[in-house]
Amino acid sequence: MSETVSETIPGVIPKPPGTKEFTVRAVIAGIVVAAIMGASYPYVVLKLGFGPNVSVVAAFFGYLFLGILFRNFNRWENNIVQTAGTSAAQTAFMCVILAAFDFVAQNPKLHYSFAPSPFHAFLWLTAASILGILLAVPLRRHYIVDEQLTYADGVAAAETIIVLDSRGKAARAGAIALALGLLASAAVWFFTQKWGGRIFGAVEGEGAIPEVILPTMFGLTAATTSAGFQVSLLSIGSGMIVGNRINISMAIGGLLSWVIAPKILFDHGIITHETRKEILLWVMWPGTGMLIAAGLTALLLKWRTLARTFSSLSADAVSGGDFPLKWVGIGSAVATLALVIIEYTFFGIPLWLSLISAALSAPLMLVGLRVLGETNWGPISQLTNVMQALFAALAPGSITTNLVASGTTGTIATQSEAIMQDYKCGHIIGSTPRYLTYSQLIAAPIGAACVAFTYPLYKSTYGIGGEHGLSSPISVRIAGFTDVLSSGFDALPKYSLIAMVIGAAVGIVITVGEGKFKKYLPSPTGLGIGMMVPGNVVFTMVLGGILYSLWMRYHKESADKIGMPLASGLIAGEAIMAIIIPVLIAAKLLSP
Repeated sequence: MSETVSETIPGVIPKPPGTKEFTVRAVIAGIVVAAIMGASYPYVVLKLGFGPNVSVVAAFFGYLFLGILFRNFNRWENNIVQTAGTSAAQTAFMCVILAAFDFVAQNPKLHYSFAPSPFHAFLWLTAASILGILLAVPLRRHYIVDEQLTYADGVAAAETIIVLDSRGKAARAGAIALALGLLASAAVWFFTQKWGGRIFGAVEGEGAIPEVILPTMFGLTAATTSAGFQVSLLSIGSGMIVGNRINISMAIGGLLSWVIAPKILFDHGIITHETRKEILLWVMWPGTGMLIAAGLTALLLKWRTLARTFSSLSADAVSGGDFPLKWVGIGSAVATLALVIIEYTFFGIPLWLSLISAALSAPLMLVGLRVLGETNWGPISQLTNVMQALFAALAPGSITTNLVASGTTGTIATQSEAIMQDYKCGHIIGSTPRYLTYSQLIAAPIGAACVAFTYPLYKSTYGIGGEHGLSSPISVRIAGFTDVLSSGFDALPKYSLIAMVIGAAVGIVITVGEGKFKKYLPSPTGLGIGMMVPGNVVFTMVLGGILYSLWMRYHKESADKIGMPLASGLIAGEAIMAIIIPVLIAAKLLSP
């Protein structure tokens, strides 16, 4: 059954007969890009508290690696590489669950010390990722072809691949911008760290250039609150990609948490010291209330479209996938069986609870794919929290069950979202869906291996939590939710329950109001994240968004050509250098 390729993007050409897509060189380049993105993306997520769009970054890396090795590659081969990079990065996003184990263990009241070993984490994430990919395969025709949902990141990836395939000045300029951004970001980050400081004889433990400037925000807050501006081109690049509405919303949340709240909380005896750790343990609750309430409200407001999701999945709608449905069925059964065995053997999860977790992941995945397609926002965190609440009732007091069940749902959801964005990109440029599925299935275990074995390196080199470690606000929220579900609301800090209710109410009001007044209202998601991400990261992202807006205003042509590749390079450079350092330390080529 043929499909009509979208003609909404200039430069879309039909795929010539006999064009090879799933070639050996595309697979090799895909594996390399998957390894790079799978190893570096956890650093980005743990530092920023969310995962920026990786589809465009993967497309540029595909262009670079295919272009370095071969001059006659085509856009459909790059789509294979881009899909592999996206798949590995999305699997690596689940580093937030591994970090959540550590945050729970840092709470002395819970007396909890379990954490998955790298090998066990690899098996678990691989099985869940493959299940998420296979469950999404039959939905491609329904969401992409029949309903034609937007999936904006997939559209952006298609636009990027088409421009790069032109081999013209725009492609070369984009590649150069990405390379320069990558080198600049890596260099700036290195010289803010102690290893760069040693080269210039700085005080041991300090960088050659400061890591944060204006830490007191002109005297408005204490230097220990993590306010100010971080000297990080990764944050600048992320702000360029995220956009001003989210940036400004995060900045409002950051001002509330790291400039306004510290003095109020300290003066009223709610915290004893104006430090990021004490402040975060309080402000995370109104932020969490806002995020969860806003996310669930957005889902409820779309009840009609969600109902269509379940009612319109007819046999015709799911039978058109080029990846054989027989393989989907067999693969899903094998992945589910493997998941149940892994969770029982290594995590002690009863078989029936693992089966319930896998079964409930499917309808929650459908909800997530619908919302992602319409809004480009994937409610992974909210779906994770829903599963946490459910399993707190099914297995009261079992922290491991709570974290593993929510991690399974999150992994299935994040991989289904990744492959749907890739299907959208492939539909636009005319790729064969079956080959994109192959690429995802190959790359998912690579991403699982990368996050399982690099997360301990990040943890030992930079720390998780605390005053100076990687903050991972998503993990903090998951761990905090686990604490409450295990210990009851009495475990919450003083007055934080009231603040959580207020935050939830604000999230609901803003979400309802977005229907008519969106351009006048902040994003509740941005507000909530901004309340938990270190202020110096948030305020630097705002600076990146402002700089990009000025660039677009005064020289739109160059901003359109090289803005996004430059931003991608700024994100990738620091992240890649951040994984090179612990690898060199582990190899004893660099002193800690």
